[in-house]
This record gives sequence, C-alpha cells and structure tokens, in this order.
Amino acid sequence: MYKTIRPTPKCAAKRSLPKRDPQRPTKVKRPWGFYTVLNSGKGFKVKLVEVLPNRKLSLQKHNYRSEHWVVVTGEAKITNGRNILYLNHNESAYIPKKGIHRLENTGKTQLKIVEVQCGARLIEGDIERLEDIYGRYRYNAKKR
Repeated sequence: MYKTIRPTPKCAAKRSLPKRDPQRPTKVKRPWGFYTVLNSGKGFKVKLVEVLPNRKLSLQKHNYRSEHWVVVTGEAKITNGRNILYLNHNESAYIPKKGIHRLENTGKTQLKIVEVQCGARLIEGDIERLEDIYGRYRYNAKKR
C-alpha cells in the first residue's frame, strides 16, 4: 500500500505524491465507462472494458490493430462493419484492422468485455472516430 507523507514546515514546499506501482493496473475513465490495461507486450495489449448501462463507444476504426472482444458480463450490441451482433456471456467478436466498429451496452447492468488488441501500434492515438455522441476529437481523422 502507499505510505502517507506528512510534510513538515521545513519540507512543505517539497511535497511528493506516492509513485504508482507499475505492476498495478490503472483504471482509465471515459464518458462511456472505464478501461483497465491488464497486460501488454510486443504486438499485443489486453484490456478489461467496462461500459455503463445505455452508453456506447464512438463509431471508429483503427489503422494498425485488430481486436478480439469476449463478453464477460452483460449484453453487448456490436456494430462490426455492416453487421449488428448481440452478444452475451462467453460470446465473442473479431474486429479486423481498419474495420468500422462500435460497442454498446443496451442492458440495465454494466457490460464487461475483455479486449485483446493485436498489431504494430497499440496506442490510443490509433482511433479514427467517425461518430461520437460525446463530442470528442477525432484522432487521426482526415479533415473534411
């Protein structure tokens, strides 16, 4: 656990925060819910994606990675190209590189999926948003 640091008047200007443990996953907040990077290595990244009820991710595509999604809990509505899939616990979908896709939680409980990314560049900047209800910037999107 983290050690509490109590500054004394002598060192009050030198306050330091506890350092994050690199072995401990960090939960990243998004308008639709959260994601946590569970593991990563050369050419792969594994995330737990948690989508709040009645929320959805942007309609997007990636130029450098494909994704495999496995539903852990909840009900997922997935746009995968021109197909709409409805998946439940232990069902999965493959999103090819450059494939247009979206993940939605149409249920009343939190949706959790395990996402495995495979590719050359596994960065958040490899997102081209085609539609986003939260008004976020389109990374790498071509200006019209």
